[in-house]
Amino acid sequence: MLARVRECLVRGRLPPDPEAADHTMPPDSNSPPTARYRWSMPGDINAFFGLSLDNLADLTLTVSLLATVFGFPIEFALAHLVPGTAIGVIVGDLIFTWMAFRLAARTGRTDITAMPLGLDTPSTFGMVFFVVGPAFAEAVGNGLAQTEAARQAWQIGMCSIVASGVFKLCCAPFAAFIRRVVPRAALLGSLAAIALALISFLPFLEVLTRPLVGLVSLGIVLATLTARIPLPGRIPGALAALLIGGGIGLLADAAGWLGPAVAHDTFDATAVLWPTGWLEVFQFTWVEAWPLTIKYLPIVIPFALGTVIGGIDCTESAAAAGDEFPTGSIIAVEGLATVVAGLCGGVIQSTPYIGHPAYKAMGGRAAYTLATAIFIGLAGLTGSFAVLYELIPGPAILPILIFIGLEISAQSFHATPQRHYPAVAFACVPALAALVVIQTDKLLAAGAQPAAGLANELFSLRLLASGFILTSLLWAGLLAALIDRRLSVAAGWCAAAAALAVFGLIHSPFTDGRLFWPWAIGDLPAEAAGRSPLDLAAAYLLLAVCFLAWSVWLARRPTHSRP
Repeated sequence: MLARVRECLVRGRLPPDPEAADHTMPPDSNSPPTARYRWSMPGDINAFFGLSLDNLADLTLTVSLLATVFGFPIEFALAHLVPGTAIGVIVGDLIFTWMAFRLAARTGRTDITAMPLGLDTPSTFGMVFFVVGPAFAEAVGNGLAQTEAARQAWQIGMCSIVASGVFKLCCAPFAAFIRRVVPRAALLGSLAAIALALISFLPFLEVLTRPLVGLVSLGIVLATLTARIPLPGRIPGALAALLIGGGIGLLADAAGWLGPAVAHDTFDATAVLWPTGWLEVFQFTWVEAWPLTIKYLPIVIPFALGTVIGGIDCTESAAAAGDEFPTGSIIAVEGLATVVAGLCGGVIQSTPYIGHPAYKAMGGRAAYTLATAIFIGLAGLTGSFAVLYELIPGPAILPILIFIGLEISAQSFHATPQRHYPAVAFACVPALAALVVIQTDKLLAAGAQPAAGLANELFSLRLLASGFILTSLLWAGLLAALIDRRLSVAAGWCAAAAALAVFGLIHSPFTDGRLFWPWAIGDLPAEAAGRSPLDLAAAYLLLAVCFLAWSVWLARRPTHSRP
């Protein structure tokens, strides 16, 4: 689904329709078995810029949002979170590079393009806003010092990523079955919700902190990547936006036009060169954070499931372009890279990018994934990313994420049957509630005291936002089933929602989103009267019964017309 995104980042135009590709004979299919694999080609240069800048933007976004939104210590993030996250990219891209050589040796072809791998943008927002950031804020609220609170949040993030990787490894043998069971509208609807409400909206806030830099970069991104207007010399649009916006930022800073920087807190980048803080992971004290991690799994696991489905799509798109990689192996590598990242202190999961046909069309082979592994690895492990983070203005690089969010939203509809468009749109509602809750929580933290009526509305928003990824998936699956007139299936979605609600996996009434046993929910806020977890579960179950009865009635009718 992200094929257009990744290809546009490096070429500024859309890839050919995979369905229109010639599947009968891949390029160079008549190459002799002894032909030497041409693993490095000029096309690898453009492919490298696209893949590397995307990963760099995700790393920048992670550190920037944690620091600006939650007050997370920048030096701690650079020394502890970034190296392990980069190691996940190293492992994944190196294995995908090896798989390209292996496929070339097995088939005798010389034009094999490696599968691209990088940091997952949707789960970057998920981990920042719904796991690491809240865990840090909660720890500070419980009286921990900033550094100790950051360490606890980091360890919770590590456990979450390890859990994501293990989940993906378990899914590898059943990847195709999962895709058949869960409708595309449900999977892509929840992704579209994140893309529209979080990936596109939140970076825009930072773009407008320095509009002279941000709006110029955004305009170049939209012109080259969305409108597909070429630049002189076939310069990649993402690179041009970064260079021009970054150049304007440096010149304007030197001239004093922009005023004090607001994108980054001041810190000494040289102090975090050759970071060693992440090596604490080998003391294995982070395993003590597992009990604190459990309540975040309803957010973490749906993101992992989304990357599993994305990995399947990635494998299919590569096969359409002529490179047949085993689906189970691709998902297994994705899971392994995520587990390694978590074990080494990373807090963002790795995933295949569905831009393989685009990289192949531009002439990329295996050198671009190898170069990306080296570049991201060096940036993360040597601490040089801190220098890049300090030099590159956030508003110059974040427009790339705005484009990605817009493209994911558009492609979620494009890849979904037209009759299911309402289901995709319906899936966005819980994510919009989560976006509002992010902002209102800042006001409440600053001491705002809402009146009774407003408190009830805010509680409704919290119910809708809690576990919003799962809620989006369930609601989209429910509506898709109704559109297809499969009332018994819709009843199943309602029953699943009821089962999740009684444990707090969705619609948790607590501000920290914690889980609970149905018989030991605890004291509920006054606003929960009439809409407790048991009330919500009962509502879902009643709806399931209605759909089942309706289904039986329809089945017994000799004929019926569509209302």
